[in-house]
Amino acid sequence: MEVIMLYALKGLCVIGMVLCIALTLLKVKANLATEEGKAEWAEQKKFAPWNAMVGVVANFFDTLGIGSYATSCALFKIRGSIKDIYIPGTLNVGDTLPVLLEAFLFFGFVDIDTLTLVSMLVAAVLGAFVGAGFVTKWDQHKVRIGMCVGLLILGTVMACKTANIGPFGLVGTATALHGAKLVIAVVINFFLGALMNIGVGLYAPCLALISVLGMNIGAAFPIMMGSCAYLMAFGNGPKFIKENRFDMVCTLCQMVGGVIGVCIAYFLVKKMPIDVLLKVVIVVVYFTAFMFGKDALADKKKA
Repeated sequence: MEVIMLYALKGLCVIGMVLCIALTLLKVKANLATEEGKAEWAEQKKFAPWNAMVGVVANFFDTLGIGSYATSCALFKIRGSIKDIYIPGTLNVGDTLPVLLEAFLFFGFVDIDTLTLVSMLVAAVLGAFVGAGFVTKWDQHKVRIGMCVGLLILGTVMACKTANIGPFGLVGTATALHGAKLVIAVVINFFLGALMNIGVGLYAPCLALISVLGMNIGAAFPIMMGSCAYLMAFGNGPKFIKENRFDMVCTLCQMVGGVIGVCIAYFLVKKMPIDVLLKVVIVVVYFTAFMFGKDALADKKKA
């Protein structure tokens, strides 16, 4: 990757961090100017310690390439620490800062082709931007159904990856994509970006995609982290903030705790038995999908 491009990508990460913090704080300030906002803030503060812990743990796993969405969803649901309808927005806004830090650290991790990297990053951002326009309008029942289906898909992909089923266990060496493979990668990353809006993490599917296309698996780190970072900062994050579809306190806890989790994983952990952690997360993913599905059925019965 060219040095100028590397600096440009890292510079966008810094810009994204500033934008995320500014938009979030401005919206929180506006909410706290109303009685409803003050009441909601007081209620959300009760779960601040738990949600901060979630931020640390989930983004620790995130930095290892496991992803944070599945873990976050499970821990939110187990404690009931935020409203279901706020989960997609909170995940996409609250994890923006730590994921931008991940991208900043991992750009340059592998000498990947500039066209391949930039094309996939842009596709993910566009997918998230288009998809957020639909998801932010969903009611709680639709959010629960979307989360259930999304987590089932994510859990299945992760299970296949861990068990080396099909093409998921293949190890490639390419650092660039051309022709049809590049088109396939761009199209799929567009849809993966859109799925981020309902809490379906991009990491596991992106790892699978990179493997299927015969690329060096290390190339997945700058691609998946950069994709998530940019789509959250410049794609769906601002939309969720504008629509006020996020938990104020939890989002701030995710930002601070998430950065701590990223730093611990990146600077202190060199090698770790990730396969064991992946299996635990897979079980958690399916359990959480079941919980969302059960709640969605309860909504239907009430209706």
